[in-house]
Amino acid sequence: MSQHLKIDPDAVRALAELLRETDLTEIEYQVDSLRIKVLRTIPQTVVPVSAVNNNVISSSPNMVANGGIAANPAIEPETRLENHPGVIEAQMVGTIYLSPGPGAEPFIFVGSTITQGQTLFIIEAMKVMNMVKAPRSGVIKHIFVRDSQPVEYGDPVVIIE
Repeated sequence: MSQHLKIDPDAVRALAELLRETDLTEIEYQVDSLRIKVLRTIPQTVVPVSAVNNNVISSSPNMVANGGIAANPAIEPETRLENHPGVIEAQMVGTIYLSPGPGAEPFIFVGSTITQGQTLFIIEAMKVMNMVKAPRSGVIKHIFVRDSQPVEYGDPVVIIE
């Protein structure tokens, strides 16, 4: 015989509100044998390549530095930028920041030469700022995200070559 647990609707509402406040898409909460998982979907906005800022520097005609969009969507999947061996992915779900604060110069640009251990970006998760350091030295070849954009675990963020 299974035990019926009463789910607290106020707890579910509080979790849903926390998702909205933090721009997260999923949160899970567990106390003893009671586990609540709340998910939300965020509508994806497609930005036409022509609408991306013309001042963006790109290292290839098929890359848009800050728009995260390949200019040629017909590229075969195995050659898409997300599959590049130098991709650095988001290690957690949260909001990504490309500079140390509002109005400050970004940590990196396309074409920046970086050294191992240098800060690449910040991911804010649950009100905690997590500095993400470069795992190796190289040159930033592509930036997939925009400042203050929500990211999921495993999302491509930058390419270092």
